[in-house]
Amino acid sequence: MTFTKDSGLVLVWVSLVMTGTYTLDQVPNLYNLKTVVTEVVNGTAA
Repeated sequence: MTFTKDSGLVLVWVSLVMTGTYTLDQVPNLYNLKTVVTEVVNGTAA
């Protein structure tokens, strides 16, 4: 399974990180979830 920037779980985690509820370090290492969330938050997602 691979996540994209439009995946529901990615959008939820991006929202949680952007509001300060969680940090990027707290995003679980689930497939490529942490990588995609980090790219979206940092504005480097394609």
